[in-house]
Amino acid sequence: MAGRTLVPTLNDRGRQLYSMVRLALGMRSFTRTGQVGDGREAAARDYVLANATAGDPESVLVTIDRFARTRSMLVNVGDEKGLILDAAVRRAQPKLLLELGTYCGYSAVRSGRLLPGGARLVSVEFSAANAEVARAIIAHAGLADRVSVVVGTIGDGGKTAQQLTAEHGFAPGSVDFVFLDHAKEAYLADLNTMMDNGWLHPGTIVVADNVKVPGVPDYLAYMRQEQGRTWRTVEHSTHVEYQSILKDLVLESEYLGKQVP
Repeated sequence: MAGRTLVPTLNDRGRQLYSMVRLALGMRSFTRTGQVGDGREAAARDYVLANATAGDPESVLVTIDRFARTRSMLVNVGDEKGLILDAAVRRAQPKLLLELGTYCGYSAVRSGRLLPGGARLVSVEFSAANAEVARAIIAHAGLADRVSVVVGTIGDGGKTAQQLTAEHGFAPGSVDFVFLDHAKEAYLADLNTMMDNGWLHPGTIVVADNVKVPGVPDYLAYMRQEQGRTWRTVEHSTHVEYQSILKDLVLESEYLGKQVP
C-alpha cells in the first residue's frame, strides 16, 4: 500500500547517505534546472517502468518510495507527508486540482488516484526534463486521462496562466484544490496571483509542503496573520521526506474569500 514505510537495509542506508550528500551538493543545480544533476530523476522513471505494475497507481507509489529510500533520495512529498495530502484530497473531492511543482510526478499520482469521476489535475513544472519524466510515470500509473503536466511557472508574466485558461478551462472560481511544492520563494506570490486571477472560491483548499524545511517564512507568516479572516489553516507537524530526524511542517488552508475592507 502507498502508506507503507519501507525499512532500508545496511547497504541501502549507505547508498542513501551517499545520495543525500550528493543531493546537498547538487542543490545549486536543482535550484537552476529542477534536477540534482546526477541523473536520479531519469533513473527513478526507469526504475518505475521496470518494477511497478502498469495501470496501478499504488504500485507506482510504493516503487518510487522504495527507490527514494534505498537508491537515490527524491525531493517529492514522500510517503509520510503524502498521507496528509491524501486526507486533504479525500475531504475536498476536488473537480479541478492545480499542483505547482511536478518534479517526477509522485504527488500527481498520489492526488490523481483519489480524484472523483470527471475530475482533473493540472500540474505545472518549470523543468521540461522533469515534465517528461513525470508524464512517463503518470502514464504508467494509468492516470494520463485525468492528469496533465504543463511546462511553465505561474510567475512568468501571465504566459502559463493564459495557457491554463485557454487549454485547461481555468476560470473564476474553478480551482477547488491547490498543492504547493515548487520554488519556496514563489509560494506566496503565486498564491496571490491565483487570488488576483479569481481562480479560487470560498472552500478552496491549499496544501503547502516544506513550510519548515527548507522553509517558507513569508508564506507561514501570511497564513498565520490571515487565520480566521481570509484563510483557515491547520498546521501539520511531520518529517522531511524519507527520514525521521528532520521535522517539517505542512499547511492545509481553506480559503474563506476576500475580505471587504
